[in-house]
Amino acid sequence: MMWSSAIATLTSGIFLLAPGAIASPLKTQGARLVINADFPDPSFVETPEGTWYAFGTNGNGKNVQVATSNDFATWTLLDNDALPNVAAWETNNNHWAPDVIRRNDGKYVLYYSGEAKALLDHHCVGTAVSVGTDPAGPYIPSESPLSCPLDQGGSIDPAGFQDVDGSRYVVYKVDGNSIGNGGDCNNGVEPKKPTPIMLQRVAEDGITPIDGPVAILDRDDNDGPLVEAPNIIFKDGTYYLFYSTHCFTDPNYDVRYATSKSLRGPYVKTNERLLKTGDWGLTSPGGGTVCPCGDRMLFHGFCEDNKRCTYVAQVNLADGKVNLL
Repeated sequence: MMWSSAIATLTSGIFLLAPGAIASPLKTQGARLVINADFPDPSFVETPEGTWYAFGTNGNGKNVQVATSNDFATWTLLDNDALPNVAAWETNNNHWAPDVIRRNDGKYVLYYSGEAKALLDHHCVGTAVSVGTDPAGPYIPSESPLSCPLDQGGSIDPAGFQDVDGSRYVVYKVDGNSIGNGGDCNNGVEPKKPTPIMLQRVAEDGITPIDGPVAILDRDDNDGPLVEAPNIIFKDGTYYLFYSTHCFTDPNYDVRYATSKSLRGPYVKTNERLLKTGDWGLTSPGGGTVCPCGDRMLFHGFCEDNKRCTYVAQVNLADGKVNLL
């Protein structure tokens, strides 16, 4: 995700997104550009009416960007900020990697990474609830963050998950590389800090933690300085944990996955680079979010210097394996 603020955000105008080359993501081959604007770390949610809403890291003058689509193929960037006002614990800068889920009461919960006033350049996982039932917002932030282990580097990249029994969880990354010893993404110099992926159960409201978080994955030498951008999907008895490795500015940045028969793990890394630089002309693809339906993904990649566009890919999950179609 956006560990460093060195990547500039774009602030010019409203963008008409996604060339009409895509008829449907379920009929495409490979990855296709769908948001031709700086829209990193995309996540998405579908309304009961079948409209899709995507959310991206700060840019275009917004804390949380929003785009919408009726077919998952042609997207329009909206001229509104999903999080126009922030909580007292955070600054107005660097809101990263938002994710949205729909509650049973029809309202939506926004998870995001906000910069902590208590330790600048470090982040905590914040939550916010929609004023009404419009997923585009606005959202009202909670008074306290959901996760804020600043002594471990803080926390970023939250994503909601609802298990088959209806219980709700949030998965996120402890941002250990933010207190690393330098080098690649500040964690390329020994001793390297852990960057564990954590699983936190929450109440039906989507924001109240139940018990403490548990670690379900961490970096190893094959992952470079970090693992991040987690996203969990359950299908046919298997939990699929998607994540990215290496630094987001590195050509080695990618999308990988691990699997488990239990939500709490252990998760076994396949070390398969599901998306990597060079595939379909992509550069540093990462931040992949897979639909709970298990057939489509949004992710970002560099499309120009300092500009990360959003792409779509069709996926197939079967027998513990993930294939791009």
